[in-house]
Amino acid sequence: MRNLTCAAVDLGATSGRVIVGVWGKELKLKEVHRFTNVFHSLGQHDYWDVARLWDEVRTGLRKAKEQFPNLASVGVDCWGVDYALVNDAGRLVYPTHAYRDNRTQAGLKALAKSGLERIYAATGIPNVFYNSSLQLAEVVAQCPAVTDLATRCLFLPDYFNFLLSGRMENELSIASTTQLLDVHGKDWSREALEFFHIPPQWFTPPILANTKLGPVRGFEELKGVQTIAVPGHDTASAFDAMPADPAGGDLYLSSGTWSLVGFESDKPVLGPEALKARVANERTGQGGYRPLTNIVGLWLLEQTMLNFGTRPKTHEEWVALISTAEKRPRPSVLLDVNDPVFGKPPAMRAAIDAHLKKNGGKPPADLAGYTRLICESLGRGHADAMRKFEKRTGKKFKRILIVGGGAKNWLLAQCTANAAGVPVVAYELEGTALGNLASQWIALGACKNRAAFRAHLAATLKATTYQPRE
Repeated sequence: MRNLTCAAVDLGATSGRVIVGVWGKELKLKEVHRFTNVFHSLGQHDYWDVARLWDEVRTGLRKAKEQFPNLASVGVDCWGVDYALVNDAGRLVYPTHAYRDNRTQAGLKALAKSGLERIYAATGIPNVFYNSSLQLAEVVAQCPAVTDLATRCLFLPDYFNFLLSGRMENELSIASTTQLLDVHGKDWSREALEFFHIPPQWFTPPILANTKLGPVRGFEELKGVQTIAVPGHDTASAFDAMPADPAGGDLYLSSGTWSLVGFESDKPVLGPEALKARVANERTGQGGYRPLTNIVGLWLLEQTMLNFGTRPKTHEEWVALISTAEKRPRPSVLLDVNDPVFGKPPAMRAAIDAHLKKNGGKPPADLAGYTRLICESLGRGHADAMRKFEKRTGKKFKRILIVGGGAKNWLLAQCTANAAGVPVVAYELEGTALGNLASQWIALGACKNRAAFRAHLAATLKATTYQPRE
C-alpha cells in the first residue's frame, strides 16, 4: 500500500460530515467538517434542503483541500431510497421529498393487498413505507406531467456525484434500496417498473462501486481531484469497513438512526418466510448480497430527548446519562421496535408511553429510564433479527460486529450481547466513512481489494468485546 489522501462525504439523515483519510503504513482520519441535517415540512409533506446540503459539501471539500493539498479523490455516500428527478441538463424538476413523508401510505396498503409476493420475488425488497418504488409511484400518480419534465432519476449519492463530476450514473448499492432492482441480476426489474408505472428511461444500468467518474468540475479549488463512485448507500459502505472474519460467522450491525442487521452472502434470502420477516436483499458495491433487516434504532432515543427539551452535548454528559441508565432496573415490558408507530410519531415519548400501557408496562420517570428501556428493547430487536436469519439460512452466527454511533453506547452493546447470547464486538470507528474511503483507495490502486483493506484495518483497530451475561 502507498500513501494516498482521499475525502469521504458521508451524508446522514440527521448529520453530515467530510472526513479525510490517509492510507499507507498507518491509517489516519481527520474530520474536517460536520453539519446538521434535517428535513422540513411544507403543508402536509416533508422535503430535504438539497441546496443547503450541497453548500455544506462544498464547504467541507474546500477545508479538505486546504488542509490536505495532495487530495486525490472524493466519494459520496448517503442514506437510502431518496432521489432527485432531473432533466437532461441535470436541473431539478421536482422537489426532493424526505423518506419519512407519509405520502406513500395508500400505495403501501395497496401493495400489501395485491402483488407483494410477486414484487418481492422480483426485487427481494419487502414492503416498507419509505421505498423509492412507492415514492416514485406516488409522484407519477399525483403529478403525471413529471414524466415529461424528468429524464433521469438520480438517487441522492448519484445526484451529488453528478454535481461533482457532471456524469449521471446509478450506483448498484443505492439502487438496491429502491425495490426496483432485479434481485437476480444487476439491472432494473422490468416487472417492478411496470407494476409501479415508473418510466424505465429514468434509469441506466447501475455501475459498480470503485468506478472513476472523472475529475471534479466547476470547483476550481478541487481541480484535478477525481470523483469516484463508492458504495452509495451508507450501510453498504459501513459493512465494507467491518473487519469480518474471512471464514464467516459474523453478523453485522450498523447502529445509528436505524439499526441495520445483516450479513454478506453470495445469494439472496427469498421466499414467504423471508418476506414475512421483511428481509431486504440489498447489494454490496461489488455486486454481492447483503441480506438485512432494518429496524428503528437510536431514532427512538433522539426523538425522546426532544420531548425532554434536553440532550447530552458533550462526551462527559453522554457518559453520565448512559451510566445512570445502566444502574436502572431492567424493564419488565420492552418495546416492540418493529412497531410502525415509532416511525414518525408527533411525540416519541407519548408514543412509547402508549405502547407500554397497551402492553401492561409502566412509563419511565425520567430520561435515564427511557434510555435503559430503549437500549434493552433495541438489544432484543437485534437478537430477534439474528435468530430469524439463522432460522432461514441455516447459518450459526458466532458474534455480532457493531459500528456506528451505537458502538459508543456500551449499554446498548451489552444489552445486545445479553439478548443474543453471543459476543458483541464494538468498533469505535467511522465505519461508513472508512468504507467510502476504502472504495477510493481500491479504485486508485493504493489497496488491492476489500479483503486486503479489511485485513490491514483489523490489525490497526482497537475493539471492545461484550460477553453475554445475565
